Amino acid sequence: MNMSIEKFLLYVAVMAGVTYLIRMLPLVIFKKKIQSRFIKSFLFYVPYAVLAAMTIPDIFFSTGNVWSAVAGLVVAVILAYFEKGLLTVALCACGGVLVVESLLKLL
Repeated sequence: MNMSIEKFLLYVAVMAGVTYLIRMLPLVIFKKKIQSRFIKSFLFYVPYAVLAAMTIPDIFFSTGNVWSAVAGLVVAVILAYFEKGLLTVALCACGGVLVVESLLKLL
């Protein structure tokens, strides 16, 4: 694929404009402090919902077997529920995947 420099710069400019608009519009639209508890709650949970929507589907296809992926997800959810640190959750989830993958190879 051969892309010209003009096309590349146009793509970068469009991406920069979209990124700027996303960050600038809330500042322009909401000049007063938001009083609604519903809107505050909604805005508080949006980042978590977006992160989950982007991450969860990829978890199921990240390992050699869907069962090991489910095991890693279950381990991560349980440890996160008990408010363990990010590194602990990630390492234990990887360990869970490793154990289940090893058990599946033995069977």
